[in-house]
Amino acid sequence: MITYDHPLNERIRTLLRLEDLYAKVQYYCSLSHRLDHHAALLVLFEILEVACRADLKSDLLQELERQKHILEALRNNPAISEDALNEVLRDIDNVSGHLLGTPGKVGQHLRDNEWLMSIKQRTGIPGGVCEFDLPSYHYWLNQDEDLRRQNLTDWLMPMLPIRDGLRIVLRMLRDSGKSSRHTAAQGSFQQMLSGRVAQMLRVTVAGNLPCFPEISANKYAINIRFTALDGPQKPRGCETDVEFDLTLCNL
Repeated sequence: MITYDHPLNERIRTLLRLEDLYAKVQYYCSLSHRLDHHAALLVLFEILEVACRADLKSDLLQELERQKHILEALRNNPAISEDALNEVLRDIDNVSGHLLGTPGKVGQHLRDNEWLMSIKQRTGIPGGVCEFDLPSYHYWLNQDEDLRRQNLTDWLMPMLPIRDGLRIVLRMLRDSGKSSRHTAAQGSFQQMLSGRVAQMLRVTVAGNLPCFPEISANKYAINIRFTALDGPQKPRGCETDVEFDLTLCNL
């Protein structure tokens, strides 16, 4: 099965983008080739750009505190596992503590590093980080892989509390919805929300389905159009009925 998450507001859109970027930077950091570490640094710069567009730290702290109060009210509920509840509350407390202990704006330690900022500036130019443009960066890329990985870890570490915070928020958001089975007649589906509030949609389809959903939604209605991609040709609308699961998520 393949699940497509579709955010319905800018706040969730930012969290989903950061979730994707954190997964990529950690993957590239775990590899050993210098080009992998070059890719990791580029993604780190992308995290910096996305994270600086919003007051992420305070938003995450407020949401974690709100979720903590909601969960605390579930104590002594026979339908709730006390051990599982305590584990989630401990995670929230730990992440909140780390976020509170993060000084200044997200990624300020990177902005204060003139060498990294000189590289970041050149990355906006196609081919701008060639060895003749940035010999110091070429030198770093040719250092021992353990040294490069340690540097990348040091640069990423202060930004991990943001990753841990958004991971909890997105997990709770995804777990908040109940999925329902639907059929898109000839690849098209529309549903009125009728007052229901959602922050994110999740569309789950079979992995062998030869098409993908294109989603548009607002506070009134959901529109899904399944589209087929035949090699490099122009995408075309799917003309067969498509079964899928739809989940409306809201914290």
